Amino acid sequence: METLYLLIPLSLVLAVVIAVAFWWSVDSGQFENLESEGELIVRDDDNVVEKPEQVQRKHSI
Repeated sequence: METLYLLIPLSLVLAVVIAVAFWWSVDSGQFENLESEGELIVRDDDNVVEKPEQVQRKHSI
């Protein structure tokens, strides 16, 4: 029974911390645009300008 006196307040504090973290993430816009980060992986990077030393190394190999 004594452990319940410890576990119940700890679980309530943990629930409040999780709720505050979730509220902060929604309020700060973390969930506004979920698709663009996934699209960045599949986009082609042809428009990236390479440094001259990278171009020389690529052609010399």
